Amino acid sequence: MRPLAPSLDVSIALIAIAPFLAACLAPLVQRFAGFYAGWILAIVPASIFIYLLSFVVPVSAGHSVLASLDWVPDYGLKLSFLVDGLSLVFALAISGIGTLIVIYSGAYLKGHPHQGRFFAFMLMFMGAMLGLVLADSSLVLYGFWELTTVTSFLLIGFDHTRQVARRAAIQALVVTTIGGFALLLAAILLQQATGVWELAAVPPLVGGAGVQAIYPVLLPLVLLAAFTKSAQVPFHFWLPNAMEAPTPVSAFLHSATMVQGGVYLLARMSPVLGNTPAWQVALTVFGGVTLLWGGIAALKQTDLKQMLAQTTIASLGLLVMLLGIGTQTAIIAALVYFVAHALYKATLFMVAGAIDHETGVRDITALGGLREKMAASFIATFFAAIAMIGLPPTLGYLAKEEMYAPLVSGALANIVLLLVLIAGNGVLAAIALALMIKPFMGPLPSLPKTPHEGSFGLIAGPVILAVAGLAAGLMAGLFGDLLLAPAASAVAYQPVQNHLALSADPRSPLFWLSMVTWVVGLAIYFQLDRLRTLLRRVDAIVGWSFDKAFDAAMFALIRLSAGVTRSWHHGRLELYLFVVFVMLALAICGPLLALGGQPPLPAFPTLNLAEWGTLGLAVIGVVTVLVAPTRIFAILALGVQGLAVALIFLLQGAPDLSFTQFMVEIVSVAILALVMTQLDLDHGDPRDFEGRLRDGILAVVCGGGLTVLLLAVLANPFDPRLSDFFSKNSAALAHGRNIVNVILVDFRGLDTLGEISVVMAAGIAVLALLRKRKSAAQADATPDAKAGKA
Repeated sequence: MRPLAPSLDVSIALIAIAPFLAACLAPLVQRFAGFYAGWILAIVPASIFIYLLSFVVPVSAGHSVLASLDWVPDYGLKLSFLVDGLSLVFALAISGIGTLIVIYSGAYLKGHPHQGRFFAFMLMFMGAMLGLVLADSSLVLYGFWELTTVTSFLLIGFDHTRQVARRAAIQALVVTTIGGFALLLAAILLQQATGVWELAAVPPLVGGAGVQAIYPVLLPLVLLAAFTKSAQVPFHFWLPNAMEAPTPVSAFLHSATMVQGGVYLLARMSPVLGNTPAWQVALTVFGGVTLLWGGIAALKQTDLKQMLAQTTIASLGLLVMLLGIGTQTAIIAALVYFVAHALYKATLFMVAGAIDHETGVRDITALGGLREKMAASFIATFFAAIAMIGLPPTLGYLAKEEMYAPLVSGALANIVLLLVLIAGNGVLAAIALALMIKPFMGPLPSLPKTPHEGSFGLIAGPVILAVAGLAAGLMAGLFGDLLLAPAASAVAYQPVQNHLALSADPRSPLFWLSMVTWVVGLAIYFQLDRLRTLLRRVDAIVGWSFDKAFDAAMFALIRLSAGVTRSWHHGRLELYLFVVFVMLALAICGPLLALGGQPPLPAFPTLNLAEWGTLGLAVIGVVTVLVAPTRIFAILALGVQGLAVALIFLLQGAPDLSFTQFMVEIVSVAILALVMTQLDLDHGDPRDFEGRLRDGILAVVCGGGLTVLLLAVLANPFDPRLSDFFSKNSAALAHGRNIVNVILVDFRGLDTLGEISVVMAAGIAVLALLRKRKSAAQADATPDAKAGKA
């Protein structure tokens, strides 16, 4: 790729922002447009797709575009977005498939009372994914990464009246949030090592000592983020449960959006973290295990959506495995497979939703004979299934050939990886055959609904995507030159030449490996029922799953939090205050002791008569509070301390502060007296000797430690920077000459507003409690209440 040229073209940023703007209008559009809302809202992603097409030619020529806007210039933070080969492929998939999904949603959820809200969530999700793949700043990428987590939570839990939907949404939120936190740590760590936030600027710095030093920590963080988002074992269990979402969500989430976010992160970080043994071993092992795990899990299922969900897990493992292999051919294979998978998986999910919508059944064992009743859906399924099997002339065939190519050498590791790929692809082929044959062939069974083809909005998306997968395979050379080779160059961080060509050469080992894969797929398909029964028996014997382990972990967490709450939130104010002051004592005395004990202190200042009198007044107030016979007397005596502080301010030449302190003390004492008169204040608080000794020692430690700390601060030279700043800028910036007032209402105005809000909230709460107490007393005083007591 040629050197990046920063641009002020904000249109790239608007690509990610536009869906959010459309989401704000979606409920209104749905209310007035009704059935046509999906078609109207689809204009937004369609426009984005068309605009992104304008980048294809310059990107294929080796250019990339970086749009950067200052965000927090003082800290070097920018809103930077990058369009290169990798981000362009993902963004085109998101916007193109997203357009058809929005149209499909309008037909699928026709008449739903919350369709407008669904459109809003879907468009926000689309905007988050577009921002994720186009972001160049690692912090911006993290922000959109977390937005995908939040919006997917809203979509998965859309039908929030169902407990299973709520559980699935929370599960996805918890798992992916763990990865999001890891990504944030990785972004900060990488910036500290390289000095830049922009990912495009990191690869040239990889050889530096800073990146090498953090590699052992950075790699696990990135892998955790990617594995949780892209459902790699052992974090895969949330993805099948996400099928509780409406089918349009499943089609979009599984094909080109959220679950591909982790794959995108691995591809983007390949120039930084790739080509090391740790990277290769981690990705190939986890990817290979996930591929086999997802494929085997798919064999157990009979629900159409669950079968597709499990094959998505397998496909994600396959993509991770290819990125781990890391050769140029493997990278091209990963990108070809990403596009092929996005096209056929979105098609199959939308067809599954149409079958469920028109027949009321999703169980593959209860379906059959739909080829004539749903001819368009059958045609779309046929082309999608042969792409999933990897038959020519589809793009899936090219993906399968490419992924075998880097492993044909005789090395033992390559042989093992090749066997894993053949087994995984064989299982996927068997599931594809089941999806193509079982619902459409054979006799038509009795169904809850009379089957018929769905509306145009339901079938347009599947047909278009199925044809697109076929067309991409037929035009493999052009498709590779324009999109896949530039994307592979971005991942490999070096020029990658396109060599894709649709051919079947019996002299090539790749041809025979494909034949073996097809034979394995056929063999598994013909034994599908037996294998399903066997695998379910194994599950019943084991009786354990990652999903159950998650429930156990959440239950343990809830029990732990309940125990902590009972231990610490016991309702005893005295112990609360004791813990607070113990921590205060540790915070004060700990650093002093760590710095070598008592620091050098200044001599005790010389006091005049007025200052000695103020000090004596404060001492008298403290003694009075301690020996006060009743609570009301202690409250009034407490005001003496505030009076002494106000006098100190006055004697030190700060009459405004003194006046403020006077007002605060007067109002505080008055309010406390008025409030507390509603309570029993005529009694004291008898305490045993142990309690007085404990609290007395703690008070002396806190007070003495704070005194020593303040004297130690005063012993150091005065730093006038803040004073000079406020003196210089109070009038110039805030147009006020009273510096203290300017600080309170301008420089820290939000802080002051917060303090006022807290006091107001406390006052309202006290008023509500007093009124409630008064109402209860009046109720007890009624004749009926007295008669009841009698």
